[in-house]
Amino acid sequence: MTTHRRIRPFNTRDTYPEQKLDNDLCQAVVAGNTIYLRGQVGQNIDTTESVGIGDVAAQTEQAMANIDLLLREAGSQLADIVKIVVYLVDPRYREPVYRVMGRWLKGVHPVSTGLVVTALARPEWLVEIDVTAVKSERT
Repeated sequence: MTTHRRIRPFNTRDTYPEQKLDNDLCQAVVAGNTIYLRGQVGQNIDTTESVGIGDVAAQTEQAMANIDLLLREAGSQLADIVKIVVYLVDPRYREPVYRVMGRWLKGVHPVSTGLVVTALARPEWLVEIDVTAVKSERT
């Protein structure tokens, strides 16, 4: 039987106290060689403090740094990303977001889906990035 490894587990009552939720989640799940990351936003992963408020490029930078950190904690790396889904609250943010992501993912060539949504979980968040990676033999 395969046991999935859960990285950075948390409960939503701690992260969203105003919403009166009680869900056990985690930042990443390693299932075999596949790593599923929780959607990453402009939030410091250690302090849960929102960063880059009003600045979509800064939020994207933080989200990508979180993705890099979580993949390393899972024994993987950015080069192992196979799929990325980007959620934007405004279509005008596409260019600055994809510029920042492009720097982080140079030479990776994942498949990508981009969506424009009405809102994210917190009103100050402008972008959320969801990643799936498959560990290669070199990692």
